[in-house]
Amino acid sequence: MEPRNRELLAMFSQPVPRYTSYPTAPHFTGDIDGESVAAWIGALKAGQTLSLYVHIPYCDRLCWFCACHTKHTLKYEPIAAYLESLKQEIATVGAMVDGGVRVTALHWGGGSPTMLKPEDMRGLMDCLRAHFHFADDAEISVEMDPNDLDEARYDALAEIGLTRASLGVQDFDEKVQKTINRLQSFEQTAAVIAAMRARGIRSVNCDLLYGLPYQTLETLERTVNDILSLRPDRLALFGYAHVPWMKKHQTLIPEAALPDAEARFEQMTMAGDMLAAAGYQAIGIDHFALADDSLAVAARERRLRRNFQGYTDDGADALIGLGASSISELPQGYWQNMPATGEYRRMAEAGTLAVVRGIGLSQDDRVRGHVIEKIMCDYGFSAAELRARFAAAAEPVIAEARAYARQNPALCRFDPLGFRLEREAFPFARSVAAIFDTYLGVGRGRHSSAV
Repeated sequence: MEPRNRELLAMFSQPVPRYTSYPTAPHFTGDIDGESVAAWIGALKAGQTLSLYVHIPYCDRLCWFCACHTKHTLKYEPIAAYLESLKQEIATVGAMVDGGVRVTALHWGGGSPTMLKPEDMRGLMDCLRAHFHFADDAEISVEMDPNDLDEARYDALAEIGLTRASLGVQDFDEKVQKTINRLQSFEQTAAVIAAMRARGIRSVNCDLLYGLPYQTLETLERTVNDILSLRPDRLALFGYAHVPWMKKHQTLIPEAALPDAEARFEQMTMAGDMLAAAGYQAIGIDHFALADDSLAVAARERRLRRNFQGYTDDGADALIGLGASSISELPQGYWQNMPATGEYRRMAEAGTLAVVRGIGLSQDDRVRGHVIEKIMCDYGFSAAELRARFAAAAEPVIAEARAYARQNPALCRFDPLGFRLEREAFPFARSVAAIFDTYLGVGRGRHSSAV
């Protein structure tokens, strides 16, 4: 490793949030309840746009690397019962949303949404369309596990209007897969992509991980080359987040087999260079897309956004999460649904909002949230835009940015256009964004490695 990279790794060694929100979820409190959230939802007006996230918190196998809210089940009965509660929540929330608000994006996440039976996929989509007003060109994406899929499910996904298939791949090396309990062959993955494209799905995303146990530059290189042969439209290259204090099943992963910080950085750099050489545009800290993909276009036009699903070109005014543990974002603040599925079901079936915690935004939160999002998306922010949006509230943050640039001239600059990272600091955008986070270090939040 080059000495400068080693120096930067040491400088930015502190674990920091992924900044899919600001303030981040560890700072949500019970002060936000269903009454607060109902008022926020009711404030959405005709003409505004809405993004929906639907959480299916079940898997038929437990991947040991996963940090998502999910439950392992080999029976379908719990899933069927959960869907009935979910439909009740959809009806409750949908009744609160002004009929003139259009849904422009929908994402099904998990867990494994593709565990749903074909008829339940159609039924869930019918319920959503019955209670929300979907734009004709709404983007509909679904996270997929190739081990769940068959011809009937492929057909159902096409029938619900799917526009983007998102496949978790992680790594194709057999030793790595066994160690993380995620067996999935290249042939399975290729078959899913072919089936989706045969049904007219115009966009395919694949997720890769670096920093996995027993992963090496050689194994990761083979995985990247295999994925490139399938030519997905988008790729995410995430660093494995080892958080066994939060996800106990990660204790099944041998820590001694995990790459150290320098090895992780070298894996990330090698994979990113391979993707760039293959014609993929680097987007933010961990995404790549072909030049004509809408995410790449949004990045070039400085319209890229970041939310709980990561990087997106979704410009909706609000995001509402449906299902256990899902998180929502409205102009007034954030809230999270009850994570425990049993309690979530009780709340949903009672016709009440399943809110368990959240946070209302101060004006300082909004300023800092905008700056953090811009650093994560564009590696900097415009001082003029910040002043235009937030007037005098922007000045303290601008002063902080100016001072940081003065102290770290090799990493960033502050000029009449605003604050901008130098290229060598791009991989450390999370850590630079963290300097504007006034909540960091307060409370019990613990975070994963920044690289």
